[in-house]
Amino acid sequence: MMEWFMEPLRHEFNQRALIAALIIGLTNGYASAFVVLKKSALKVGSLSHALLPGIAVAILVVGLHDWSAFLGALFAALLIGLGSLAVSRGTRIDQDSALAILYTAAFSGGIILLRRLRVTQEMEAWLFGNIMGLRDTDLWTNFWISLGALGILTALHRPLLMTLFDAEVAATLGVPVRFLNYLLLAILIIVLISSLQAVGCMLALGLLVTPAATVYLLTDSTNSLFWGGSLLGGFCAASAVLIGWWLNLEQGPTIVLVLGAVFLAVFVLSPRYGLVRHWVAKRTD
Repeated sequence: MMEWFMEPLRHEFNQRALIAALIIGLTNGYASAFVVLKKSALKVGSLSHALLPGIAVAILVVGLHDWSAFLGALFAALLIGLGSLAVSRGTRIDQDSALAILYTAAFSGGIILLRRLRVTQEMEAWLFGNIMGLRDTDLWTNFWISLGALGILTALHRPLLMTLFDAEVAATLGVPVRFLNYLLLAILIIVLISSLQAVGCMLALGLLVTPAATVYLLTDSTNSLFWGGSLLGGFCAASAVLIGWWLNLEQGPTIVLVLGAVFLAVFVLSPRYGLVRHWVAKRTD
């Protein structure tokens, strides 16, 4: 039994995957609190789908290199995010509608272009993740991105929260509200991109929303939402890598599936906001 349990830890690619899952899970879990508090999950989800066309264009222009996919995805997400904002300010179309139009068109074009470039095998990894294929350089890239993102979000924690809860009051106190909104969006995009190799474009939203949403059903404490989401994200992501190995499952979908299972359990059993508690309260009234 112990030998079966320790088997995945004997392989270097599994060790890298575990470390990467822990780093990515911790970072996404912390950042997910901002998404939940800002109530912008669908908007961030649209941007996650916008990563694929950027990867496709980068491959077409400079070929498939270590940084081409990352920079292409970053450029596409920023372009579509800012483009939707420009459309909403210049027309009667709201930003959510503009974002939906732009990202679906771009995503469709990205799929067609990647197939024309004959990189269908790599396309599956970008769509659904391939954390087992991480190299040491990829691991270090994830580490530095996570360190930078967590450092900035922690350092600006108070003004960011002021911006989220009451932007008008924050502005009167001298907080650069617009700059912080753009900065937060940029950091969320970078965190999304750092998750590509773990869960892919299609599933990145689950990793960036579920941890804090789960903790949100357990507590009203804002600090617990951030650090609780971070710990939950790291634990579930690392556990999912092991579960995927033991059960011969794809690790990317397994990460999101484990997070979803934990959310469902908390949704039903939470002593504060759970379904069972509400059912019992109605029965006793």
